[in-house]
Amino acid sequence: MRILIAEDDKPVASFVQKGLEAEQYGVDIAQDGDEAQFMVGQFDYDVAVLDLTLPRVDGLEVLKHIRGTKPALPVLILTGRNRVEDRVKGLDLGADDYLTKPFSFTELSARVRALLRRAALPAEVLLRVGDLELNRVERVVKRAGKDIELTPKEFSLLEYLMRNTGRCLTRAMIIEHVWNLSFDTMTNVVDVYINYLRKKVDHGFGRNLIHTIRGVGYQVGDEA
Repeated sequence: MRILIAEDDKPVASFVQKGLEAEQYGVDIAQDGDEAQFMVGQFDYDVAVLDLTLPRVDGLEVLKHIRGTKPALPVLILTGRNRVEDRVKGLDLGADDYLTKPFSFTELSARVRALLRRAALPAEVLLRVGDLELNRVERVVKRAGKDIELTPKEFSLLEYLMRNTGRCLTRAMIIEHVWNLSFDTMTNVVDVYINYLRKKVDHGFGRNLIHTIRGVGYQVGDEA
């Protein structure tokens, strides 16, 4: 799951980012409204967390832009504006939820999970390949009923592979989607993390689900 945080207060943005990444979400930060609108157009997000007092383009204008271009994207407003009129306006313009500052991170996290459950189709929440299961909302991975502990980046990599089961993904595709970077032929970060995943997901379970397609990339499935 990938979340956009549109927040110009750097300490708040960093606090939310670290908390969500600890729960194995991929998180991008936009520090002004113009950047937020650009990023919504460039990437597919599962939730947007939006401050209203953004520089350059106001948060309400960003919300209108999101509803015009990505109407199904869940939006949680996180703002210091706590008047009833502000909440009503935000919700009327299409926000799915409204949380005022100061806030508890545990409450923000719970609201994000609620939006994800509400937005996702059942088939999109639980990914399965053989006896491997990944719950995109609860951030839980199991194989043959056994819990598998993954780092946030390992989780994002496995989620991307499982969302493309049976499809060969090149290293360039993986590094662009999971790391938000352009592919550098000199880096082996994808191969390193694939090895990390194999040690946790494949080793000791009888058959491998992560396969190398020589000269191309990687694929998840019962057979390569």
